[in-house]
Amino acid sequence: MRIRLTAGLGLLVAGYAAGTWLLATAVLAQGYPDKPIRLIVPFGAGGGSDYVGRLVGLKLTQQTGQSVVVDNRPGAASLVGTQIAARAAPDGYTLLLADSGFTINIAFYKDPKYDAIKDFDPVTVVAETPYLLVVNPGLPYAGSLKEFIAAAKAQQGKINIGSAGNGSGTHLSGELFKLRAGLNLTHVPYKSAGASVADVVGGQIQSSMTSAPPALPLVKAGRLRILASAAAKRTALLPDVPTFEESGVSGVQVTNWYSVMSVGGTPKPVLKRLHDELTRAIASPDMRERLAAGALEPAPNTPEQFRKMIAGELQRWARVIKDAGIRQE
Repeated sequence: MRIRLTAGLGLLVAGYAAGTWLLATAVLAQGYPDKPIRLIVPFGAGGGSDYVGRLVGLKLTQQTGQSVVVDNRPGAASLVGTQIAARAAPDGYTLLLADSGFTINIAFYKDPKYDAIKDFDPVTVVAETPYLLVVNPGLPYAGSLKEFIAAAKAQQGKINIGSAGNGSGTHLSGELFKLRAGLNLTHVPYKSAGASVADVVGGQIQSSMTSAPPALPLVKAGRLRILASAAAKRTALLPDVPTFEESGVSGVQVTNWYSVMSVGGTPKPVLKRLHDELTRAIASPDMRERLAAGALEPAPNTPEQFRKMIAGELQRWARVIKDAGIRQE
């Protein structure tokens, strides 16, 4: 009888503990957020991630009444900021603005110090856009991708191509372009896509792979020229930009996605509140207008869909790095 009572008491205590935990998480979600939220952008100011991060921060601040502070933590093509986020408390008050580099890092670095599946809870993709090859318009071979390729083949190793850093989506898409076009371009890594395109404009480097947001204002001002888009087909937001395929280089299709993630283990009610608020933000007319201004297509999904997407991306980039013969760092 004593054994049965003890066992019954244990079950009662366990049930009470579980009930208390569920009540605590429910209360936490009801009051969430009740203090400022930190949104880590693992790139410097001026790039596509920074652009999307500030849009997200502004909309969440307006909708929740709590400040969302954008915290730029550049370094190692998003690795530094992502590691900082992975070590934060899983309470929904530290979020990560992740792009395709989030999955590339796992394949590119021998020890990225985070697990893309276990250390983060995906909330939603915000938007996506194809990578672009841009050049200084004053160059004699800036008229078309074919002219650029001809000049690069005649000057193997003498033409530079910038990126947002080693292992970034801009780096890998550039490597894919080099591989498919048979070029030997010299890679120059920066801390953000904004910094790389600024040096293209300034003449320090001749070209760069970039996301659309930092490039478009410079293109409109006539200080930068887009030669090709890594989209599968021309987009309505960039109707005059040919794809690599159209210009004679097949197999260069790389879309960058920008998303919001929370730290792994965040209570599900908090994740649901975040997803609801982000979905509402993405659907708002002003958000869509600002995304369109950066040639960004809204691309919200569910956490479950996003998690499957991450798993697929991890496999894809492992193959690309192997096929391109890129050595892990």
